[in-house]
Amino acid sequence: MLTQTTTRVLEPSDLGAALAILESEPVANAFVTSRVQVAGLDPWRLGGEMWGWYADGRLRSLCYSGANLVPICATPEAIRAFADRARRAGRRCSSIVGPAGPTTQLWRLLEPGWGPAREVRANQPLMVTEHPSADVEPDPHVRRIGKEEMDVLLPACVAMFTEEVGISPMAGDGGLLYQARVAELIASGRSFARIEDGKVVFKAEIGAATTLACQIQGVWVAPEHRGRGLSETGMAAVLRYALADVAPIVSLYVNDYNTPARKAYARVGFRETGAFMSVLF
Repeated sequence: MLTQTTTRVLEPSDLGAALAILESEPVANAFVTSRVQVAGLDPWRLGGEMWGWYADGRLRSLCYSGANLVPICATPEAIRAFADRARRAGRRCSSIVGPAGPTTQLWRLLEPGWGPAREVRANQPLMVTEHPSADVEPDPHVRRIGKEEMDVLLPACVAMFTEEVGISPMAGDGGLLYQARVAELIASGRSFARIEDGKVVFKAEIGAATTLACQIQGVWVAPEHRGRGLSETGMAAVLRYALADVAPIVSLYVNDYNTPARKAYARVGFRETGAFMSVLF
């Protein structure tokens, strides 16, 4: 048994203890929890390592280290330990993302060696709802996307990602990993859109899903259709599907400067309960 404060890579046998920590904050941890529930803790299947921080022989905090670096229920002492490990390993991630407090501390420790970042989004309000608003009627034309519609949906997904992140997901490997992720969401029934004349007008996905909470992502309205309220009615439709079919709590996070989106989500029934932070490389 580990009796001192220490950090190590978790193994499949640690799954129960890791899930207990992840599920203690089901909304904030939805992204990583959804991956662990499907893939376990084997690094090859998980797509990265899960680091565990122990104190007095007990697992207290986690940090997912893959395409993203994500601190989970991390205390200040755990953050320092995770930063030390990340510095030794060198940067392998494309972003650091997580609850604003721990992520701010983690980036402060890593920035001297890993910086400068391409962009730091220090305050991304986390919004949550268990009930849809009665004031916004769901768009009846928003529906689940079928596998045969991948070619129709993909250009909208690429446009959304490029607009939001600032780089194209088709760079690097030619978009193979990104296309695989889009296909995965479609196959799992978590991709939704309104399509008119063969083009996507509105789209969104349920990106992370557990039995306790799920997270909506990739909300996008075609530029020529903006200003018509489609983000509200479209989100109301996706929210209806999410609450009925996926989880009792639905969340999302949004950039603090995107005032129109924050107001639209509030009208649909979301309330702000915290904040995330993203560091993009």
